[in-house]
Amino acid sequence: MPVSSLSDSRVMVVKLGSALVADGSAVRQAWLNGFLADVAKYRAQGVQIVLVSSGAMALGRPLLGLEKPGKLEEKQASAALGQPLLMAALSEAAAPQGLVVAQALLTLEDTENRRRWLNARATLKTLLIQQAILPVINENDTVATEEIRYGDNDRLAARVAQMIGADTLVLLSDIDGLYTADPRSNPDAQHVPEVTQMNASLYEMAGGANADTGVGTGGMVTKLAAAQIAWSAGCRTAITLGFTERPLSALEGGARATWFKPPLTPETARQAWLSGHLSPEGVVRIDAGAAGALMKRASLLPVGVRDVEGHFERGAAVSIEDPHGLELARGVTAYSAEDVRRIAGLQTEDMEAVLGYRGRPAVIHRDDLVLTGNDNSQA
Repeated sequence: MPVSSLSDSRVMVVKLGSALVADGSAVRQAWLNGFLADVAKYRAQGVQIVLVSSGAMALGRPLLGLEKPGKLEEKQASAALGQPLLMAALSEAAAPQGLVVAQALLTLEDTENRRRWLNARATLKTLLIQQAILPVINENDTVATEEIRYGDNDRLAARVAQMIGADTLVLLSDIDGLYTADPRSNPDAQHVPEVTQMNASLYEMAGGANADTGVGTGGMVTKLAAAQIAWSAGCRTAITLGFTERPLSALEGGARATWFKPPLTPETARQAWLSGHLSPEGVVRIDAGAAGALMKRASLLPVGVRDVEGHFERGAAVSIEDPHGLELARGVTAYSAEDVRRIAGLQTEDMEAVLGYRGRPAVIHRDDLVLTGNDNSQA
């Protein structure tokens, strides 16, 4: 029996390792075709899926006459050449399944800077609500510096899972999970099927990158780091072998994998993070109507804003006070303090005329808001 089911996922992020996508300088098109058939199957079941794919550097390197990874600028040039080849191969595999791929190039900084995080999340969520669109993310290797040195698409995939509130992260790799030691050098290494507690002993088990394939630069350490990021966001992670023809179906059917199962859900993890780890940079005061709406888990609309205190930029954490001056909630604002002052009290349809651009309808979206008031027994 499978340790965990993929069919009950709501939002899933799947990371493809370089060795799965590229065989030397050639695209593994037959494998991609089977994998995209798997993706289409889960999409048809209502599972939203985002791909994070390595392989661009591996595909582009031969075009520069390079056999092995070289200097940083050579890696970046290889990525620039290989990324169109990667997207073309994914598009070819997706088309028969009725899917259209959409490319998004990110760096880890994009997932850690609050303003960029909001922009990237809004873009991905807009793409995800379209049944026929499959977002494909890669590192922006032509401008990345630190990330490209570590082949860190594993950690990027976990940050993306955290960003969009995914409940499942699947790392398809050249190994079928975590072992008590590196199985390539230690025949006594034992497979670890499930992890329910993250601790330092897991990292002691991890080996290095798989040098046998010659294309991947990550290793079990980066996968553990990714699993830990996802864990903190309430997202379960599976590390499994990707070389089977239909790897997601194989995982669903009980293929060997290591499942990392956190005690929290994405929703409870986000609520805990918002309430316990944000230091407010300003205050947004709201009226009684807005306070009542927030208590029912609604977003904060500009019509309910009475006043703003402080100077903050878009993406800042702010405190939300009720008409009595008591903190009711905290959240991440979609507007700067200046713009919130300008649209305070306005209906959503009147915002564009005042701002000069069509902004987001909510000052703070309900996904970026947590109730903190004493009367909130369910927060």
